[in-house]
Amino acid sequence: MSCKKIYLVRHGQTDFNLQGIVQGSGVDSSLNVMGRAQAKAFYEAYHSVKFDRVYTSSLKRTHETVIDFINSGIPHEIHSGLNEISWGVNEGHRITPDEDAYYHWMLQQWQNGNTSLRINGGESPDEVAARQLPVIQKFLKSTDKTILVCMHGRAIRILLCQLLHYPLKSMDMFEHTNLCLYLLNCEATVSVVKYNDTAHLARIRLPKTELEEPIL
Repeated sequence: MSCKKIYLVRHGQTDFNLQGIVQGSGVDSSLNVMGRAQAKAFYEAYHSVKFDRVYTSSLKRTHETVIDFINSGIPHEIHSGLNEISWGVNEGHRITPDEDAYYHWMLQQWQNGNTSLRINGGESPDEVAARQLPVIQKFLKSTDKTILVCMHGRAIRILLCQLLHYPLKSMDMFEHTNLCLYLLNCEATVSVVKYNDTAHLARIRLPKTELEEPIL
């Protein structure tokens, strides 16, 4: 294992996040104003880190989150293996009370260890873990010393379980918010240095028009 540090971030806010609409791997949404401000704040806080490479999923909300790093000339790789879990038939829709009950039932099944169960029309955690594995192996076998990885909430939980050798049923222990950071040290084993860290978001500066928007 030659990778030393992994900066793992969730993408910035989208309107779908704000409106409580399910995204998953089948909805390719863009960042909203807040999401772009979050991305700028993260760049301002971490642009001095000497990243050897940037990895994103194939969904544009991850590219947009780290675009300033990419534009600075850091090599960028896109891997669909890093995409969010497919939430199936609910993607692109607000959750009804019945669907919310089903979702929480499914989460309980996964927490009980039934991680091969697929949500209706979607993927199981086991399937997400399998498609992530080749990318994880690339991270760990690479000669890169410091990498930046931008992904999605449920996918991050699954990735962290794999890197830390936890069972997938433990994935909900890894909390996340938009543009949070997990900083990992990779030596003989992988350890978490920063957990769901959002201190950099104190730097957020919204455009003047957003600041002056009246509260209805």
